[in-house]
Amino acid sequence: MRIICILMALLATLSGQAQNANVWNQKQCAVVLTYDDAIDADLDNALPVLDSLGLKATFYLIGSSPVVANRMALWRKAALNGHELGNHTLYHPCDGNLPGRSFVQPDYDLSKYTVNRAVAEIRMNNTLLQAIDGKTKRTFAYPCGDLTIKDSFFYAGLRNDFVAARGVRSALDPIEKVNLDNIDCFGMNGQNAEQMIALVQKAMSTHTLLVFLFHGVGGGHVLNVGLKEHSLLLHFLKDHEREIWIAPMVEVAEYIRTSRAN
Repeated sequence: MRIICILMALLATLSGQAQNANVWNQKQCAVVLTYDDAIDADLDNALPVLDSLGLKATFYLIGSSPVVANRMALWRKAALNGHELGNHTLYHPCDGNLPGRSFVQPDYDLSKYTVNRAVAEIRMNNTLLQAIDGKTKRTFAYPCGDLTIKDSFFYAGLRNDFVAARGVRSALDPIEKVNLDNIDCFGMNGQNAEQMIALVQKAMSTHTLLVFLFHGVGGGHVLNVGLKEHSLLLHFLKDHEREIWIAPMVEVAEYIRTSRAN
């Protein structure tokens, strides 16, 4: 009887794994490549490799960044080519009261904001992004991963403005556990290609969502990964497109919403 119970449990486990194996758009896992802050390295280093391989990503733009104003035609071209222009707020406010936040400018200290101000600035950035790409559906990324203003979850008033929001906590989540109000991701800073590819392989074996968060690629930001390492990761993803669904955040989030509605 004990052996029968063990066999039944094993079969149930294998059955569950088989059901989850192709849950991500008929692929083993989903990978989203995100690039924060609207810096020159996005356009000069990351985008050319992505486009050469036909991979689509999400670029979270700070509306006030001079790289948005000065290179708007290239952002528009990126959107026309299938990349998402996500909302990373107008001024990238972060909570200056937290440890290690000496870089926060007094005018853009989230702890001094009201919820109404934060919501208004984020909606203004949506208007700017729509003027660039003509789209009304997009995702949001919390600057510095900060979720609250004086204990108020400011995104609560923005749920109808976005498909989903990306946070900064590192985790691989199965489709049923993805929190669309605060999607987990892995921030990259100094990792080599082997380390990044290992994350992809783990997502494949666990049938989970893996979101990469990049800032600098080949320079341009204090948080950075090497140009060659980034390229090797992208080539690995391209070589395994049959097993991995690689798409912008807005597409993956909409897919998750649809799967839950059915």
